[in-house]
Amino acid sequence: MFPNFLPTAVGQLTEPASIALAQSIQTAAIATPLTNQAITTTFVKQGSGGTPILLIHGFDSSVLEFRRLLPPLSKDHETWAVDLLGFGFTDRLSGITYSPTAIKTHLYYFWKSLINQPIILVGASMGGATAIDFTLTYPEVVKKLVLIDSAGLAGGSPLSKFMFPPLDYLATQFLSNLKVRDRVSRLGYKNQSLASIDALSCGALHLQMPSWNQALISFTKSGGYSAFRVETISQIVQPTLILWGDSDKILGTGDAMKFKMAIPHSTLTWIQNCGHLPHLEQPQITAEHILDFQVEL
Repeated sequence: MFPNFLPTAVGQLTEPASIALAQSIQTAAIATPLTNQAITTTFVKQGSGGTPILLIHGFDSSVLEFRRLLPPLSKDHETWAVDLLGFGFTDRLSGITYSPTAIKTHLYYFWKSLINQPIILVGASMGGATAIDFTLTYPEVVKKLVLIDSAGLAGGSPLSKFMFPPLDYLATQFLSNLKVRDRVSRLGYKNQSLASIDALSCGALHLQMPSWNQALISFTKSGGYSAFRVETISQIVQPTLILWGDSDKILGTGDAMKFKMAIPHSTLTWIQNCGHLPHLEQPQITAEHILDFQVEL
């Protein structure tokens, strides 16, 4: 049985990993300073033991992004994935400005309410920029940092110039077009067979949540994640693992070495025969690198 707060199209999922993760999604009412109303936040928690691992998804995505990575991580380790404020299946309340500042505030209170101990923070794509921002703001929360094909060195959103009426609505309509999302999905993989109908369903399910387009417009108008200065990134003191697909066609491969050079205590590991989504394309190898990194002194 799927949770009743998910859109009915969840029934179109076909792959066992997608179905299992969707069935395990939970909600919690998270109180934050952002609004007087608690924010109903969607997340997944699996496994126990070790330092908790928290997974942060990319732009316009959801916890379903980790349908292949979460199971191997959680076999012997407490592993969480959460839908960021304004994204996934987390409630989009009116009166909130959806911005990087609001996102990290909500993420902190999610952590404080449900985890409340130092974590290994894993961010993929835009989630990497979120993880960097969160780590710099709340360094006491993050024990180690993992960046998977991370954004953060090129700022802003190309959509921002379209975010005024009526083009803002048209821009979100463009992003909701399944053919457009399929083309973007295919860019993310080196192995094109992984850009399946099920993958498209996972990537589009949250579009049916109330106020999806309003929150996306608000986030884009905020400017999204600005490019971090090298001097800022160099303030990360936590051990950092940089995982990067060697055939990333979305962000390219140059930023991998730039992150390695900027973050003092960092290690760069290339994921071979892989595009922008190692956690989906090479989940077992990606999980092994994260688990090995967790136990390193």
